[in-house]
Amino acid sequence: MTSLICGSLAYDNIMQFGGRFSEALLADQLHKINVAFLVPELRREFGGCAGNIAYNLRLLEGDPLIMGTIGHDGGPYLERLDQLEISRRCVRTIDSTYTAQAFITTDVNGNQITAFHPGAMTLSHQNKVADAGAVKLAIVAPDGRDGMLQHAVDCVDLNIPFIFDPGQGLPMFNGGELEHFIELATYVAVNDYEAELLTGRTNLTLDQIAKRVSALIVTRGEQGAEIFSDGQRIEIPCVQADQVVDPTGCGDAFRAGLLYGITNGMDWATTGRLASLMGSIKIAQQGGQNHRPSRQEIEDRFQKAFGYRF
Repeated sequence: MTSLICGSLAYDNIMQFGGRFSEALLADQLHKINVAFLVPELRREFGGCAGNIAYNLRLLEGDPLIMGTIGHDGGPYLERLDQLEISRRCVRTIDSTYTAQAFITTDVNGNQITAFHPGAMTLSHQNKVADAGAVKLAIVAPDGRDGMLQHAVDCVDLNIPFIFDPGQGLPMFNGGELEHFIELATYVAVNDYEAELLTGRTNLTLDQIAKRVSALIVTRGEQGAEIFSDGQRIEIPCVQADQVVDPTGCGDAFRAGLLYGITNGMDWATTGRLASLMGSIKIAQQGGQNHRPSRQEIEDRFQKAFGYRF
């Protein structure tokens, strides 16, 4: 029942600026910006799409296998995977570079300035899906451009069904490349914004994309999600969160629910509901990997929300 998770491993460095960016940036001087922001609050989180998805799948007692790359500073992340009992045998260390890192500064109005260093992520194509051994399902999540292209082809060559999850990596590909991904994929998962980009670049409607895959999943934030499969449109409700704290990694938590549902043969309504629940659990905590519900707690919350157990 192993799920192969091809995607990024990253550190998220999150800083809080106590003022407003608008007060520090002069509209008539944007051609020569030279500003510094005092950020008394700093935290470093474990992140990256593959790391977040694997973390959530492990909470469900699934069997995630990460295929990704880290840099010479990746020791703490490897130790964390060991502590979580998540296999790292397909995680490659690139000694010549840093692990992918995001540097995110947020002001009091919630505006953000982000710098992203891809680091080892750009060399993800050095990993080969064939090295993973027997897997039931894969997901090609945001990663290095070459790696995403290669891993999709590898999955098809090895007869491994996979979810194409372009995420924030979608702008790296032109319409022809995205259409090629759709033709290769078994499932496609996007949020509503990415759905607009995907249809715009490929000139395909959502219905046309859905006809080319076993299922198309579109998440719509607080409006829930839609699953298009076998000519049907299944509406998935949004599960009420305990509190809305941080949306970082909610999409990854949702995708862990998809992986669990598909590998365990659940119907699409149940799969989507479980995915929705995982997103609502995550949003109540800061960071992508700090929520810690037990499997029993997840089952109980599912029954409370939907009236039956998965």
